[in-house]
Amino acid sequence: MTYCDRLLLSLLLYQFVSLILVPLFILALFIRSRKQIAYRQRLGERLGLVGKLDKGGIVLHAASVGEVLAIKPVVEELLAQYPQLPLTVTTFTPTGSAQVKKQFGDKVQHCYIPLDNILSVSLFLTKLKPRILILMETELWPQLIHSSYKRNIPLLLINARLSVKSLASYQKLRWLIAPALNKFHRILAQSEENRERFIALGAAPERVSHSGNLKYDIHLTDALEAKVEQLRELHIANHRVIVAGSTHQGEETLIVKAFFEVKQLYPDLLLVLVPRHPERFAKVQDLCQQHGLSVVRRASGDDITEQTDVWLVDTLGELLAFYGIADICIVAGSFFDVGGHNPLEPALFAKPIVVGPNMANFQDVCEQLLRAEGIVQLKENQQLQQQLQHLLGARDEAKSLGQHAQALLAKNQGAAQRTKTEIEQILAQ
Repeated sequence: MTYCDRLLLSLLLYQFVSLILVPLFILALFIRSRKQIAYRQRLGERLGLVGKLDKGGIVLHAASVGEVLAIKPVVEELLAQYPQLPLTVTTFTPTGSAQVKKQFGDKVQHCYIPLDNILSVSLFLTKLKPRILILMETELWPQLIHSSYKRNIPLLLINARLSVKSLASYQKLRWLIAPALNKFHRILAQSEENRERFIALGAAPERVSHSGNLKYDIHLTDALEAKVEQLRELHIANHRVIVAGSTHQGEETLIVKAFFEVKQLYPDLLLVLVPRHPERFAKVQDLCQQHGLSVVRRASGDDITEQTDVWLVDTLGELLAFYGIADICIVAGSFFDVGGHNPLEPALFAKPIVVGPNMANFQDVCEQLLRAEGIVQLKENQQLQQQLQHLLGARDEAKSLGQHAQALLAKNQGAAQRTKTEIEQILAQ
C-alpha cells in the first residue's frame, strides 16, 4: 500500500467514525444541558445548518471565552480593513457564543462550529463559502481542514500552540494530524518552542512561523478603566482583595480554605471568586457558606460591606476588570489537571500573580514570566495559604512582581498586527 493510499484510508476511517459518533455527541450535549440549558439550543448549527448568514467572507473560529477575547484586536482590525466582507466568528461553547455577542454585537456574524463530520462540514462550507478559514491554537479538526482544502479555501492557524503533553498525545494520531497540518497555508505559532513542536508533529518547516502570542495584545482601554473604577466604588475601599479567576471544581475548596486561614490574620480581606462554568455558581456559594463565609453574588447588585467575605462573580465577561481591583490575583485552572488560564490578564494591571503547579496550556508564557520574576508558581497546592500570607505582608515584593509582569506584557505585544498582515496577504492572492 502506497503512502497516498494510507492517507486516503485514514481519512475514510475518520469520516466513518465521526459520522457514527454524531448521535453520541448530540447525547453528550443534552447531558451537559442538564446543568447549562444553552447546550441543547441551536442544535441545527452543530449539524451545519447555520441559517441566514452572508457568504463569501472571513470565517474565524474561537472555541470559547478566552479565545474570543484573544482575537478581539484581530477582529477589530479586519472589520476596519474589510468592511465589505462578512466576518463570521464561530465558537464551540455557549459561553463563547455569549462573549461574541457581548464583544462584537451585530458587527460580526456568529454561529457554532459544526461537528467534525463530512455532512455537517459540507453544509457549513456550502452555506458560508468563505474566502479564508482561520482556526486558533490547537483547533485541529481533520474533516473541516480537509473539506476546506478540497474546496480551495485558504486555511490559516493563528496563535498556534502545542504543549509537550499535547504533542505526545497527537503523536499517537500523527497519521491523521500531520496531513491536516500541511493543508494550512500558514501556521503562526505563539513561540519558537511551539513552532518546533508543530514541525516535530509533521508540519513542513516552511509553513510554520513564530508570530507571537495574541494574548499579549490586551490593552487598558478607556472603557475597561471605567469598568474597574465602577467596581472600586462598590464599597471595597476598606478591603484588601484577592481575586481567584476561572476556578474549576475542586479548586474553590482549596482557595476558600486558604483564604479562611489567611483572613484570621487579615480581617479586612475580601475574596472575589470567579468560577469558570456558570452551572457551578450555586454550588460554589454553598461551599463558601459551609465555611461560615458571608457571600454576595455579583448579579444580585447588593453592596459589598465590611462584613462581606466573598464576592461571587456569577456574571460573564467581567474577570479582566475584576483583576484591576485586586491586591493579589490567583489564576486558576492551574491547581489540578486543567492546564491553567491566561496569566497575562492580571499583568495588564501590574498585579502580583499566583498560579498552581499545572500551567501546561500557558507553559511558554509562564516560563517567560518566571524568568522575568513576574509570577509565583507553587510547587504544591498546599503552599497557597503560605504564599498569600507572604505576599500580603511583603507589599514591596508584591508590587515588584506585578511591575515585572506588566513590563513583559508590553515587550511582547504585536502578534495581532502580524496576524492581520498574514490574513491580508492571503486575501490579496
